[in-house]
Amino acid sequence: MTEIKLENISNSYILRNVSLTVHNKEFFVLLGPTGAGKTTLLNVIAGLTNYEGRVYFDGESVDKLPPHKRQIGYVFQNLALFPHLDVSQNIAYGLKVRKEGREKISQVTKEMIKLMKLKGLEHRFPNSLSGGERQRVALARALAIKPKILLLDEPLNNLDERTRKYLRLEFKYLQRKLGITTIFVTHDLKEAQEIGDRIGVIFKGELQQTGKVKKVVSNPKNKEIAEFLGSDNILTCEKINALRKGLIEALCQDLKLVIPYEKERIGKIIISPREIYISTYNIPGPKINIFRGIVTEINHVTDSVAKVKVKVGRTELTAETASEIIENLKLGRGSRVYAKIKLKGIRAI
Repeated sequence: MTEIKLENISNSYILRNVSLTVHNKEFFVLLGPTGAGKTTLLNVIAGLTNYEGRVYFDGESVDKLPPHKRQIGYVFQNLALFPHLDVSQNIAYGLKVRKEGREKISQVTKEMIKLMKLKGLEHRFPNSLSGGERQRVALARALAIKPKILLLDEPLNNLDERTRKYLRLEFKYLQRKLGITTIFVTHDLKEAQEIGDRIGVIFKGELQQTGKVKKVVSNPKNKEIAEFLGSDNILTCEKINALRKGLIEALCQDLKLVIPYEKERIGKIIISPREIYISTYNIPGPKINIFRGIVTEINHVTDSVAKVKVKVGRTELTAETASEIIENLKLGRGSRVYAKIKLKGIRAI
């Protein structure tokens, strides 16, 4: 399909020097709070708003191309289905605008109805469809024109969680099947984690960090990203003491921690919940970053993963561990545990 390259994109509304490459056939998720510039960036790619900078598709500039010549399928946040057209007519709309022949319009519309599992709904109008059905119609309309690029602007925003999860998996399956370069906008980290090959985090019009989902979540670039991504363990640090090259001992709130760090000052640290090991037994090995604490809360994130909150002094740490370990250790609120923070799980910001 197509590689998208943005160079120093700015506009008078919000975007500031955004540069980004979305690879051919990649499912890229643009993540950020409301008003961060996510939709504006999609509109730049689609040619729907004015901008400064350069937009390239497969190395060719498209800055002078109007929207209808950029070969983009766009699912808007409000879906923008035509209420006076039935399902088939909505799907066929883009093909009619392009003045395709009647036979081709009929053939492609039938293909989209089959692909999006809309059989039996062809003559229904949008106001008689469920939220999930309307989403599939909007996606079918976007795909009917055989676009090189698919843009999805928070398409699951107004759906219940069960429907959202089903459609997330369906979108991912279709993207893989069609091999279409896709940018999916959301403010929901869970969505990004489930479907994204890579993510980009945008704040106040600036693209702050891009990378594989796990890497960005475990190593946020700054405090704003860490807080937005819901990093559970952000501690303020005060006194530091150099141990040897690359290691310091720092007082972070009321925890004295050994931290991989080379600078003379430190503000905050982020501790990845996945890198905190919980046990009811004294943990063998070097006695570095091991603390006694009390379990205050256990939340089962999925059937196999749980988050355990442990109070150590006045500081509460959140560890992520397998539900099976919780059961084997018979952990519950009030359980006394050891918590070991692995060096690789600590990031200074």
